[in-house]
Amino acid sequence: MKNIKKFIFLLAGIILLSGCSKGGDAKNSSDASNKENKLKVYASVYPIYDFTKKIAGDKLDVEMVMPQGTEPHGWEPDSNAIKNLENADMFIYNGAGLESWTDKVLGSLSNKDLKVVEASEGVDLIKSTHSHDHEDEDHDHDHDHDHEAEENHNHNHNHEAEENHNHNHEATENNHDHEDHDHEGHHHGPMDPHVWISPKNAKIEMENIKNALVELDKDNADYYESNYQKYAKMLDELDAKYKESLENLPKKEIVVSHEAYGYLCKDYGLTQIGVKGVNAETEPDAKKMAEIISYIKENNITTIFTEELIDPKVSNIIASETGCQVKVLSPIEGLSQEQVDNNEDYFSIMEENLENLVGALK
Repeated sequence: MKNIKKFIFLLAGIILLSGCSKGGDAKNSSDASNKENKLKVYASVYPIYDFTKKIAGDKLDVEMVMPQGTEPHGWEPDSNAIKNLENADMFIYNGAGLESWTDKVLGSLSNKDLKVVEASEGVDLIKSTHSHDHEDEDHDHDHDHDHEAEENHNHNHNHEAEENHNHNHEATENNHDHEDHDHEGHHHGPMDPHVWISPKNAKIEMENIKNALVELDKDNADYYESNYQKYAKMLDELDAKYKESLENLPKKEIVVSHEAYGYLCKDYGLTQIGVKGVNAETEPDAKKMAEIISYIKENNITTIFTEELIDPKVSNIIASETGCQVKVLSPIEGLSQEQVDNNEDYFSIMEENLENLVGALK
């Protein structure tokens, strides 16, 4: 009798475990199926990925083309990234010259149904204050721009005058079919591409992304609009906080590892002095290093800002010569592993940036 009871209990346990296993398999299968059924959107770099993910929520499958933790200047997609774009429904990139590889890669794709969106469309672009090859040693740090750049890069995208970057946009659209592109060579140009570092510009990019997602997935238009309104309000609040915190501080100059903060400086009356130019890969020569060290000493600069994704070696050398402290001012080009582990995003990093700016400019 005891043996029969043991057998019954054993059989019941096997049935129960089997049911749980099937239930788990069914859930995993369902999750995978849901992901497969969602429209696939790829974003080029972290800030665009973060904005897209915030608007898309759980309605779309959003991935990033560039590996997390990668500095975007000079990076190009490998064969796997290109393969992913072949299977994507939409590709969203920052533009303004950041992703020098877009024309070449998109022109090589056979995916003619791919919708391509330039998130920075409509942003009032400013010129880089530092040429990539350091030809111009006379740096102009005046951020009251008269936008002569419109002659070289009309960001309303009526590109009849442009020879090398013709997107053939319709006037009423900010997203366009892949087949409309004329993908000639596009190098990192004279414009500052770090538009998202300004909350005002981030709002423009988010709205462009929202509009593109609404066009892609009309059934969830209200959902995307609601998410956009939520984050647009947060960006307005962030902008107001930056203005209130920075406008009355006695110092207005920041020394940075590379000139990624032009739009932030323009919005809040600051001036950036870059150890490197807009491209973080360029290394300063001895003359440039001497100029920076002299400037710091003459103007009583107490902080030199570095970034999470580049080697702080040069900043540390300057700090040792001047007695400055080295702090992080993130251009939010990508996240470090520590930031990923801490679930940080655009907003949390911008709050940290503001705290470090206030500390440096007191």
